[in-house]
Amino acid sequence: MKTTVVCGLLGSGKTTFIRNRLQNNSEKTVVLVNDFGKAGIDGEIFSADGIESVELPSGCVCCTLKFDLITSITKIVKEFSPEHLVIEPSGIASPVGVLEALESAGVKTYSVIGIVDVTEFVELYESGMYGRFFEDQVRNADVILVNKTDLAGEETILAAEKLVQSVNPGAILFRTKNAVLSAELPAAGHRSGIYSSGSHLAYETVSLRVGSGVELGRIEDLFDGLALGRFGLVARAKALVQTDAGPFRFDLASARVDAAVFPSAVADGRIVVIGRDLDRTALHAAAGSAFPGFTLDQGGRECGTPAAPV
Repeated sequence: MKTTVVCGLLGSGKTTFIRNRLQNNSEKTVVLVNDFGKAGIDGEIFSADGIESVELPSGCVCCTLKFDLITSITKIVKEFSPEHLVIEPSGIASPVGVLEALESAGVKTYSVIGIVDVTEFVELYESGMYGRFFEDQVRNADVILVNKTDLAGEETILAAEKLVQSVNPGAILFRTKNAVLSAELPAAGHRSGIYSSGSHLAYETVSLRVGSGVELGRIEDLFDGLALGRFGLVARAKALVQTDAGPFRFDLASARVDAAVFPSAVADGRIVVIGRDLDRTALHAAAGSAFPGFTLDQGGRECGTPAAPV
């Protein structure tokens, strides 16, 4: 079984990359996705594209869900017998725990694809706000996509590539737009050992469940408010909602909001927000006035703390 781990910080382009690679794919493939928050979204996005997926519950696969990850891998192999297993950890999960779980599950041959958002990678890395978390993602990757090059100038792209190469000189680099990679990926085979910096990320999550027929404009207003920081420091937000204008998907990353028509009806509308110092009271008030009959899941904390081997 070919196994690929796709890692990258929140909003770097992991889900988009996987969708691009697996559309019109002839291999029997299963995606094991660990979404953030209590209301998973990526699994339904994959399903809408006809991609077989299995979701892990809310939590971090590198610590609290590590045993669940091992169990899920074993179950997928037994029940689906896929030719290719793709694992997409949450954007705040260190790949360390995932790689250790793979080896614990008996998967010895795999490759790691890392994705960085070129528009903010150097700034975030040098600011130190994520500690050494980027080192875990970059140093454990065999292939690194320097993504969103259409949104950055050549100087910014070169600076990101230079930084990536200084952290992991052995990685193969590709420039990509919208996480589209036309080149063939190298054969599976993680070249180096598992590197762990012992870094830690902690975030809060809030999940909103909304009914059908909500006004599209109200969802747009809420996401504009999230992007402007009205509800705290929002690192990422996603939504799948059946609006009065039809089914829509919303995505907030790097303070940019992307909205698109979703290809199938959404039976269970939900919005997931992840960040720091989130103002739950303000979110509750905004959602209460915008989405009658909504429910609010008071999300706990999600982290990217590497755990000891199981």
